[in-house]
Amino acid sequence: MKDSTPKWSPDGKTIAFSSNRSGRSQLYLISAEGGEARQLTFCVNGAKNPIWSPSGAHLLFEAAVAPDQHLTDEEAQSENETKLSPMIVERIRYKSDGVGFLDDKNQQLGIVSVSTGEITQLTEGDRDYTAGCWSPDGQSIVYSANLGEEPDHDLLTDVHMMKLEDKQVTTITTGRGVFGSPSFSPDGKYLTLSGHERDYLSATLSRLWLYSVEDEELICLTADIDVQIGDVAIGDFHSGTVNPGAFWTKDNKGFYFLMSDQGNTGVYYGTIEGEMYPAILDEQHVYGLSVDPVSHKAIVAISTPTHPGDLYKVNLSTGEKSQLTNVNEEFLAEIELSTAEAITFKAPDGWDIHGWVMKPVGYEEGKKYPTIMEVHGGPHAMYANTYFHEFQMLASQGYVVVFTNPRGSHGYGQAFVDAVRGDYGGADYQDVMAATDYAVVHLHYVDELNLGITGGSYGGFMTNWAVSHTNRFKVAVTQRSISNWLSFYGVSDIGYYFSEWEVGGDLVHNAEKLWKHSPIAYVDQVETPLLILHGEKDYRCPIEQAEQLFVALKKQKKPTKFVRFPESNHELSRSGNPSLRVERLNHIKGWFVEHLD
Repeated sequence: MKDSTPKWSPDGKTIAFSSNRSGRSQLYLISAEGGEARQLTFCVNGAKNPIWSPSGAHLLFEAAVAPDQHLTDEEAQSENETKLSPMIVERIRYKSDGVGFLDDKNQQLGIVSVSTGEITQLTEGDRDYTAGCWSPDGQSIVYSANLGEEPDHDLLTDVHMMKLEDKQVTTITTGRGVFGSPSFSPDGKYLTLSGHERDYLSATLSRLWLYSVEDEELICLTADIDVQIGDVAIGDFHSGTVNPGAFWTKDNKGFYFLMSDQGNTGVYYGTIEGEMYPAILDEQHVYGLSVDPVSHKAIVAISTPTHPGDLYKVNLSTGEKSQLTNVNEEFLAEIELSTAEAITFKAPDGWDIHGWVMKPVGYEEGKKYPTIMEVHGGPHAMYANTYFHEFQMLASQGYVVVFTNPRGSHGYGQAFVDAVRGDYGGADYQDVMAATDYAVVHLHYVDELNLGITGGSYGGFMTNWAVSHTNRFKVAVTQRSISNWLSFYGVSDIGYYFSEWEVGGDLVHNAEKLWKHSPIAYVDQVETPLLILHGEKDYRCPIEQAEQLFVALKKQKKPTKFVRFPESNHELSRSGNPSLRVERLNHIKGWFVEHLD
């Protein structure tokens, strides 16, 4: 059973949430005082993401609907046998990682009465809609959708506002970018959004925007601030966290929001005039936030490299903080964790690269230790001052762990995040090798003859690239990786645009570019023992990427092993089956133990 997206009613007496306890996700209500939950929706394909109306009388929600269905259709009894039938594909986007093959259903919006369960369907057609928020007067709703003529090609998302009385729709954003996370000011005069106009395609920094409802004017509030809006810290312990958008204060003058910068995520306060001030900016990962609009006090979820995460009460005006939960007390009392020490070094072209090093648990001065270089995925994400279980596992095994943010990472400005596009395996690889050089030269406890490298997704690509371009690493583990951009283009759920945006090639006009940046093109140079880990149902970096690499290595009798994880998608290390996540860590540890002295 999975319960998710809990939302307090405006009067604080009831919680609405999604649950699959009936077999399919539906909306439920439960009293804040406890008791049994009451099922509110019985939609044919389920319902999710409840959002309370200001009066508390209704919930806005999302539900999948087929062309011949309506939101008011109720869930049918499941049949014992499912008839097999061919899947007919007419759209380029027909699968999605974590979802699987897409059917003919679209995500529509509806409103359900809390008292009667009566449902009103608000949207229809062959587009998907994401619920956003209600206007303070309850007369309008705001949502996100791609309503272009060719949604699979233009890949844009706009924010729209619908008047419930007549379903009149106003498009708020520009039709040139990707926008979401809308939030109304208490007086209904303004709306904040996050997003960008895709100036640098997938490497564009997300900005904070302000829309004047009266003037119908949209302005970017953070155009002059070279940082990423929201939480883009990457890890393996805080799965399911989302960008909460902006939290308005009662005076209608300002709002609080998350921002990622220099390997930290913090809370900032902004005003409608465009002023920005840090409210929480420490060496930590703020991965959850909820703000009281009157007192400026907040409930904040915080993690550090030695603390998995807890809830804190923070006065955002004074900085006063008190811990509310201690859910990992027993775990932390039983183990010893390694701290993360920040490092900064120069890339060959003079760029500053930031990262961290963790000494092995039980570190003894004067000894040298085998060292693992970790490379994150994305590449447009960032390692951060947050708890990372894989790193702690390796440190407990006696390894030094070095993890850095090479160019392409978020947190260091627009030029830095864009610098990797079209140059995969170029300066980004030099950044990774510069990290290796720094560790060997400046960290006296690093054993330069016992170096390993690992990473997942883009980090898996970089692991593959590294072992096919240098023999400095004694052992490597590549996870959910990319080995061949040519096949990735057509088999990944994002391949047909990601390859063009990021690598700079396509199958028709520039296949040579894709092959040039493919690690498998240099597989004959691999001498490093390589463990290949991959999920069977990974549609982001499909398992054929691993299969090609494994066969190419085996054909040349190179040392390699291939581990396939059943029923696992691209999120295996973060939200996968717990027992398989443990198996994954054991395989990583075992491979390093086997090959490092």
